[in-house]
Amino acid sequence: MLKRIMAVCFLLSAVLFVQAQSVGEMMDEARQLEKQMKESEAFEKDKEILKIQPAELDALNQASQLCSRIGNRQKNKEDKINYFNLAKSYAQQALKVNPNSPESNLSMAIAMGRMALISGAKDKVAASKDVKKYAELAIKFNPSLAQGYHVLGKWNFEVANLNAFERGAAKMLFGGLPDGSLANAISNYEKCRQLDPAFILNYYELARAYKADDQQEKAIEVLKKALTLRNIVQDDASIKADCKKMLDDLQ
Repeated sequence: MLKRIMAVCFLLSAVLFVQAQSVGEMMDEARQLEKQMKESEAFEKDKEILKIQPAELDALNQASQLCSRIGNRQKNKEDKINYFNLAKSYAQQALKVNPNSPESNLSMAIAMGRMALISGAKDKVAASKDVKKYAELAIKFNPSLAQGYHVLGKWNFEVANLNAFERGAAKMLFGGLPDGSLANAISNYEKCRQLDPAFILNYYELARAYKADDQQEKAIEVLKKALTLRNIVQDDASIKADCKKMLDDLQ
């Protein structure tokens, strides 16, 4: 009887070991697909991983951030919302696995930020509070997390540019929002650039902030630098096209 129990335990251990190996290999494949700018394929691989191991933190975070990026490319608002809701759902699951994970808090900040940008005044303001909260937590848990500063920079830029109706909604719902400013946005974006000088989207947003702050020469310098960088993610080619257009307008 004891031999039989030991044999069953050994078999179960072997199955779990093989499964863990399989998930690890699948995760490597998902990362490789993302590097190859095949984001939809990477997302499908993440979904396969999560069917086997629902609490796989890297897969949850990659799935969330891919949904935010894929959703942002959709033409139809309803499709965008569906992807952003998926991004939020994966981020929520990741935070349940580890609420102190910098990457999980970043995933939530990105998902909420994407949703905020396509929402009406009240929903935008409500989401904005969460964007700041999760971006700051991401930075708290990893002060070297470049994208955390990027999201915080975007938050400052958007809050600094809220219209009167949106500010009224913020006051009605929350008694106002913390002050956001172009100066803080630029500071956050520059910190992100220092930590990750290859992050092309950050250059575009930094140039927008410099332009809005009437620092056109700095905006031109940033845009020229962006155009020299190597594409890393699927959106980089279109972001560089936007950089080129802004540069042409400024020169």
